[in-house]
Amino acid sequence: MKRLFVLVVALLLSSLALPTFPATVKVAEIGGPISPASAAYFGRALDEAQRASAALLVLKLDTPGGLDSAMREMIQGLLASPVPVAVWVAPAGARAASAGTYLLYASHVAAMAPGTNLGAATPVAIGIGGAGKPDQGKNGADKNGASSPSSATTLEKKSVHDAAAYIRSLAQLRGRNAEWAERAVREAESLSAEEALKQNVIDLVAADLPELLRGVEGRRVALASGEITLALAGANVEVIAPNWKERLLAMIADPNIALILLMLGVYGLLFEFYTPGFGVAGIIGSICLLLALYALAMVPINAVGALLLLLGMALMVTEAFVPSFGAFGIGGIVAFIAGSLMLIDGDVPGLEVSLAFIVPLAAVSALVLGGAGALALRARRRPAVAGVEAMLGAPALALEDIEREGWVRASGERWRARTSAPLANGEAARIVAVEGLLLVVEPEGNGEKGARK
Repeated sequence: MKRLFVLVVALLLSSLALPTFPATVKVAEIGGPISPASAAYFGRALDEAQRASAALLVLKLDTPGGLDSAMREMIQGLLASPVPVAVWVAPAGARAASAGTYLLYASHVAAMAPGTNLGAATPVAIGIGGAGKPDQGKNGADKNGASSPSSATTLEKKSVHDAAAYIRSLAQLRGRNAEWAERAVREAESLSAEEALKQNVIDLVAADLPELLRGVEGRRVALASGEITLALAGANVEVIAPNWKERLLAMIADPNIALILLMLGVYGLLFEFYTPGFGVAGIIGSICLLLALYALAMVPINAVGALLLLLGMALMVTEAFVPSFGAFGIGGIVAFIAGSLMLIDGDVPGLEVSLAFIVPLAAVSALVLGGAGALALRARRRPAVAGVEAMLGAPALALEDIEREGWVRASGERWRARTSAPLANGEAARIVAVEGLLLVVEPEGNGEKGARK
């Protein structure tokens, strides 16, 4: 009886047990350069995964690199995350270059799709001055060991050493190939997905998300709080989409969009200064300029390109205020195109300015300047409608008999006038000169002759 009682109780307890729910897998996707917008989006994805008690956060990655500060912010969040993170380079044809390589090494699970690559993790100088040489190794030597005539500066060497130590520490933390990681930094080496798997750079190759989840099932990963085993069978997959703010920041981080914002800002302020009004153009121009400066602060700027771009805009503004029959305008357009082409360092993939953007932008500038010049030329040819110039040749009517000086009516007002020939009261005359508040007039018959003098 006792055994029967225990069996009945066990059956009752099992029937009252709470139902089990499938695990949740969150998926975030970053495509394009790593920027503050990317870091904000990834941070929000980590927070959502933690609130949902997700079993795994998958970061689908395709990036040519990006800003070092944004990359380190993402890695700091990843290392402290209570939710395991799998960085998956996908789809086929994607890459995890430069900053993407560091993210792969920092991840709890590193995966790549077939036909993808990673590497080329040499740091590039951001800001005025351009980039360092990605093919230089230790002591300024190139990949073949030959001494380079243009050795890196002390600052560039310090940056490379710091980056190499950083990625080596990440490799040692995750038990991945630290030697190749250092070569990726110092010699800008790259690997395909299959080669990366063979050299213990990544954990697995997965063509799609279901294959990735099957590949990591049962894998033990080390979190800050300790080791856990991934149990993802039948997991629900939920995608975390970027919000409007993150999409806006990611859009303006494109150097091409930054150039457009820069020109809109210049033209907005120019229009506001040229035709003061309600301030709408000035406000829009100021906002565009600030957004452009934010975007350009995140890309490698070439000093000569920046100076040429500023010179071009200055010349175009000068043409609008001081028409020079196209000299300033043409010079400004040429300097603007040359500066735009040189502005972003071409050694950084994904951060170059497209010629397809520069040419239409310059053409629009030329049309604007041409229109301003045409309006100025038309204004020069139009007769004066106010001031002293407008009074020359205008009719006047004697209000009294005048021998030398007397009163006349001109432009609806009484004026003191001097004449070279006598005028009778009511006789018509022409204004030939204005001397302060005194008009010099001649009888109507001599008006045209006097006006030509």
